[in-house]
Formats: sequence, C-alpha cells, structure tokens
Amino acid sequence: MDYLLTEEQTMLQELALQVAQERIKPVRAELDEKEIFPRDLMREMAQADLFGVIIPEEYGGLGLGCLESCLVLEAIGSACVGVGTTFAATFLGAYPYLLYGSEEQKNRYLPVLARGEQLAAFALTESQAGSDAGAIQTTAIRDGDSYVLNGTKQWITNAGEASIYTIIALTDRTKGPRGASAFIVEATDPGISFGKKEHKMGIRASATAEVILQDCRIPADRLIGKEGLGFIIALRTLDYARPGVGSLALGLAQGALEEAVLFARERQQFGQAIISFQAIQHMLANMATNLEAARALVYAVARYIDQKPREFSKEGAMAKLFPTDMAMQVTTDAVQVLGGHGYMREYPVEKMMRDAKILQIFEGTNQILRNIIGQALNKEYTKKR
Repeated sequence: MDYLLTEEQTMLQELALQVAQERIKPVRAELDEKEIFPRDLMREMAQADLFGVIIPEEYGGLGLGCLESCLVLEAIGSACVGVGTTFAATFLGAYPYLLYGSEEQKNRYLPVLARGEQLAAFALTESQAGSDAGAIQTTAIRDGDSYVLNGTKQWITNAGEASIYTIIALTDRTKGPRGASAFIVEATDPGISFGKKEHKMGIRASATAEVILQDCRIPADRLIGKEGLGFIIALRTLDYARPGVGSLALGLAQGALEEAVLFARERQQFGQAIISFQAIQHMLANMATNLEAARALVYAVARYIDQKPREFSKEGAMAKLFPTDMAMQVTTDAVQVLGGHGYMREYPVEKMMRDAKILQIFEGTNQILRNIIGQALNKEYTKKR
C-alpha cells in the first residue's frame, strides 16, 4: 500500500532497506548461530547516519520523528531482529536525555549517539521488578556532589557493549515508585560491571546481561531531570519506544511472509505448486492482511506521536501489542507453510519464529499492554459521563 511517505522518508526507508539486504541479511545466520555481537554492522549503520534519526539537528542528528524511526526499524527488522534490537536499544537509551536531559547532558551525550560512536542502554528491569517495574530495589544515595548507586539490573539489552546507561534507581525508598530517579552511568565509571552474556532463544546477535552497580559513584549532574521523576521518565521513554518494537515486528513479519510465498510458489506436491492449494492461499492471505493492518496502525500511531500529544500511552501500547502478536502468528504460519523445511536451520523462518517471541515480552509484556489500554479506556469513558 502507498502510505503517502514524503520523498525524504522514502529515501531513508530505501537506504535502511539497502543496508538490511546487502549487509545484514548475508550474515544473519552466522550472527545467530555463533551469538556474535554485530559491532561491525553498527559501524556501517552509523556511517549511513541511521543512528541520528531521532536526534535533533543541533546535536548532530537528522532531527526526524517517530515515523522515520519506525521506517528504519522496520527495514532493519526485515533482515534480522537481533541486529534491529541492538540498534533500537540505543534509541531507547537516548530518549531519557532527549525528553528530560539538561542542555549540558544533551550536548555531552547526544552527538556521540547520533554519530553511532557509542551505544546506549536503558536499565530498568530487576530480578523482582519485571512487569512490576515499581518494585525496583536499586538505590542512589546522595553523597556531597556525587550519587552512589547499588543494585543489579537484569536482562539489559546492550549491557557490556554500550558506553552509556540510563539507570532507574531509588533516591527515597519511603516513597516507592515516586522515590525513583533516573541517572546517566558510563561504562568507565568505578563500580559498574556486567554479568555473563545470556544465551537466549532468539535475537542471539543482541547482547543481554546484568548491569551490576557496587558503590558506583557518579557526579550529581548525571541526575536526569530531578529526584522523583525516574518512574515518569521510564514510562514516557517506553511510550516513545513501543512503536519501534512494533516496527521490528512489521519487518520480521514481512520477511517471513516473503519467504513463505516464495517457497509456496516453488514447492511441488501432488503435481503442482502448493500455493495453488486453497489451504495455503488462505494462510498467506491472513498473514498478508494482518501484516498490512498492523503496518497501518503503527504508521498512524507514529504520525500521531509526531504531533506531540500530551498523552499517548494507550496508542503506544497498541502499536506494540497488535504488531508483535501478529508477527508471532505470521512467523509460526510461515514455518507451517514450509513444513519440515521450515523447522530446519537451513531456512530463515526457523530463526524468525524464535526471534518473534521476545517482541511480545520486552518493553512491556503484551498482557501488561492490555492493562494499559484497558485502564486508559476506563479513564476516557469516565470523563465522558
């Protein structure tokens, strides 16, 4: 479908697709099999200025919006969601500085992120604080002109590979989530270390590990915003980032659909290509229709966010929920279309199905997103009475 993209948006999309097809796709199987962090690919994406999409021009970026970031993430996701997650995690790590950072923080960190010289990470999750993010235990105690952080963050994308970390920590335990604050921690700071690299079902090219803070002392000017804003910063960051996860799902589903159609046109059974069978046609039709519906939703939400509404938690949740559920179904159906071939690592849909699962889990499980949407509806209709 024609989504009436501007010439600039179309050029950006084509550039990202070129990188995906020419640079990422040929190596995705090896990256997955050997769990190789795609550092070289990150450099190539930096050379293509893709890291600067959401960074304002005054800090060395392209100064574009949510829709443009979604177009890039969809393109990268069509080749490899593991690589896409590594790339997207820097957007996730950058949003707190973009939204709430001081001018000094923006000038210090955004230019290096825009150039792709450094990667970022966002550290909220802990062993007892997953969906219940308000249950975090990591602390940040003010000590003169410093804060001292203690705690362990779990399952952090880019941990050990990123240079810059947004850490959500408690500055006042007595206030619960309202006592949380956001901090910038650098990989070279004393007291920060990283756990073992996790071995995952999917997105194996992406690095996932613990971020361990043991008397990690940072300057007080690394506080983002002010004390007590940490939970708000975290939730707003996720609101902005969730359409990006939905976009990775779009790319993944597009790649799986293409593999299924091509295989169905070539695979012969009972003397004819299996795409001639109604059962296969109906599966492919459902895959294509749901994919297009999800794309329309993500693009619409991204355009809405670019209008800078005051509140879009519900819409951001929808832009992750529907596409990621769709991608899980489409990749599962793609494996089914390929049959025994689809179950073998020789064919990419096996990896695609494994990669799809995490999209329903990170940055808010799809069950939590349904809660967010339901609560927003209740609030909206309460106001209408």
